[in-house]
Amino acid sequence: MRIFIVSNRLPITAVKGNKLDFKESVGGLVSGLSSYIDSLKGSSLNYEFRWIGWPGITISDDQKNVLKLELENINTVPVFLTEEVMEKYYLGFCNKTIWPLFHYFNNYVSYNGDYWNCYKYVNQIFCDTVLEVVQPGDIIWIHDYHLMLLPKLLRDKLDKKCKISFFLHIPFPFFEIFTSLPKAWRRDILEGMLGSDLIGFHTGTYVKYFLDCVYKILGHGHYMGNITLEDRVVNIDAFPMGIQFDKFNKTDIKKIEEFKTLSDYKVILSIDRLDYTKGLANKLSCYELFLEKHKELHKKLIFVLIVVPSRIGVDHYEMNKKVIDETVGRINGKYGNISWTPILYQFKFLPFEELLSLYRSSDVALITPLRDGMNLIAKEYVASRKDKTGVLILSEMAGVSEELNEAIIVNPNDKEEIERALITALEMDVTEQKRRNKIMQKHLQNYDVSVWANSFIDRLLLSDKK
Repeated sequence: MRIFIVSNRLPITAVKGNKLDFKESVGGLVSGLSSYIDSLKGSSLNYEFRWIGWPGITISDDQKNVLKLELENINTVPVFLTEEVMEKYYLGFCNKTIWPLFHYFNNYVSYNGDYWNCYKYVNQIFCDTVLEVVQPGDIIWIHDYHLMLLPKLLRDKLDKKCKISFFLHIPFPFFEIFTSLPKAWRRDILEGMLGSDLIGFHTGTYVKYFLDCVYKILGHGHYMGNITLEDRVVNIDAFPMGIQFDKFNKTDIKKIEEFKTLSDYKVILSIDRLDYTKGLANKLSCYELFLEKHKELHKKLIFVLIVVPSRIGVDHYEMNKKVIDETVGRINGKYGNISWTPILYQFKFLPFEELLSLYRSSDVALITPLRDGMNLIAKEYVASRKDKTGVLILSEMAGVSEELNEAIIVNPNDKEEIERALITALEMDVTEQKRRNKIMQKHLQNYDVSVWANSFIDRLLLSDKK
């Protein structure tokens, strides 16, 4: 059985030089699905995966056929887009309209008609590319907010020849937020997604919001998550994405040299992409309040702040980076001295061994996004704790909070609550740490990324039998 994964980016990125070269793409979707595909090698499941997406750069006409042939050898199909198109489609509509709106940052939203037209244009290009390679009986699994119009575009051409599914990896907003979009845009997005046979979200809350919008805007009711249209039934459900539990829990590594000095302190860890939705400025303010209230803990702990570069070139991200840099400098200047720096701050991507070493070196993980579709960092931290120690402080605004109930759940906007949570975490005895982590690790092991993907595909195939 052939399964086509369709996403904005391929799992590899083309790099221009004397000749085209390739490197692995980064991101939770790519790493999660790639590890799932790898896990199937040698299994009894007879799935043949192919990946369709943009290779990361503009490809000249004379290189397109060369790239197609090279990528065909690794079961990937490129979608060719120019930098000018990506400016309006990706940096424009995706990151200046949908991303802030779906994360409840209404004041950041741009309602630009050119961006919207380019978004429709790119979804059509993806449609044309998919149609070139699919055959009757194939499964098409479309991912994320970049391609919300694609299911219907494909449905109009393929009817029931292929199974079409869609998964949204970010929050779906409630009705009053979603209707900030112009009427034509919101209808097209909902109808676009309903071109699918199965639509997946990370949480039941997002499912509820989506169904509410479909009913109030398009007039389609549902029965137990099933929407009956004239020609078929669309199933909508929650499938919380998992991680490679064994990779984080069972991998043995040597302690990274630069982290050895952390053993002298209680370590509070924060790892986030550079994104205003992650609430990094709020988090730093909470830590500053903590330092003000607990001078007895100065020189006894350290806050490790890792910020991973993301969406370089978007104005709000550049401004966010500047605020973080200045706030870290101010806090370190105010509270630090020659023998102690309150915040260890790095702006970089961490390779796996460094990441795992940092997870295992930290006493507390402070994961407090202002809004997040899932947040796999929280799951990775818990999974990495081989001895089951460590405390997770988690925002109630992250989708993962609906699963990891044994974490200390906080409101990311409440400084006093987070300050109290830090004290609770630092004072929590080892027995209680292990009790909580044992429960969470069992859940993460039972519902890893393979179970997530297989359950989604199984549900899609089951719709044939209804």
